[in-house]
Amino acid sequence: MARLKDIAEYVGVSISTVSRVIQNDQTRNVNPETKTKIWEAVKELGYIPNQHARNLVTNKLTKNKTRTMKIGWVANPKQVETNPYFVNIYSGIHDTLTANDYTLISITKDELENETLLLKAIHELGIEGLLLIDRIDDSLIEYIQQTIPVVGLDFFYTDKNIAVIDYNREAAIKTVVQHLISQGHREIGFIGGGLNESFEDLHAEYRFKGYQSAMEEAGLAIRPDWVINTKWKMENSYEEMSRLIKRDRAHLPTAMVCASDLMAIAAMRAVIENNLRIPEDIAFFGVDNIEMGKYSSPPLSTVEIPKYEMGKMAAKTMMEMVEEKIKLPIKLILPFELVLRESSNIKRT
Repeated sequence: MARLKDIAEYVGVSISTVSRVIQNDQTRNVNPETKTKIWEAVKELGYIPNQHARNLVTNKLTKNKTRTMKIGWVANPKQVETNPYFVNIYSGIHDTLTANDYTLISITKDELENETLLLKAIHELGIEGLLLIDRIDDSLIEYIQQTIPVVGLDFFYTDKNIAVIDYNREAAIKTVVQHLISQGHREIGFIGGGLNESFEDLHAEYRFKGYQSAMEEAGLAIRPDWVINTKWKMENSYEEMSRLIKRDRAHLPTAMVCASDLMAIAAMRAVIENNLRIPEDIAFFGVDNIEMGKYSSPPLSTVEIPKYEMGKMAAKTMMEMVEEKIKLPIKLILPFELVLRESSNIKRT
């Protein structure tokens, strides 16, 4: 196992310099370039900063290791507080861990991306595993996995080599489009959000891929002006839907497939305010089956996603990995189902 001396020799600095950087000692300045080299060496050599962290690696092999019963949770705090989709996932995680005497500790993405705080979160807080829903870099995941188990939720982690709990977004939207086609719709638009940090890359997002695939299989054209990238903001959904209507009111889609209920509800408001009818003029279909969708006007057709169950299964998977009952990065894809309500209940001829 790497020591401070190994890092010092690798970088070409003194052991005391390495120690100051790792301990975040502010009493003496260290050149930023040197700091970067030291942290790179920490990751490359697999240095574990303190005895507790060493135990997490070596005591996997002992029967008497000290348990902290702490699990870290990395998510956007605003999403967990305000977005019903993430609130339900969090509830499933929290309830399951609490019932099994585990403590859930919130860790922000910023804390993990700061080298000092990353090491503190993993090695000093004593977390035994990490649940991910906010996106972090692959290199960080690889480093963290050297020490503790990692379980990912949501689409950021579907293709990663870690344990994942998710649902098939592409299949869900494909099923929605196929249902609308069976109802007689041929002119179908899409509202969603893209990937990457700025949410620009809509074509790489799985729900859009499902829409695109279903339309192509049915031989239906996708009109670019009927595809809206909201960047996952409700206000953008409302404003862009209003622009679409005002731009060419005589030629509108007969249905809009929305990547989330929140995007659908905002766009529906724009339709009503422009004196159009739902579903007679434009039908709407969302995803998530959040509570407020039942009370929109009209009630929103949607895809039921087992949000609470996703959180519950993520927590159970994490506990089994921490307790070494599971050693492989399993992937659980949970089922979905269509929930038909008034926003899409008219069959077109």
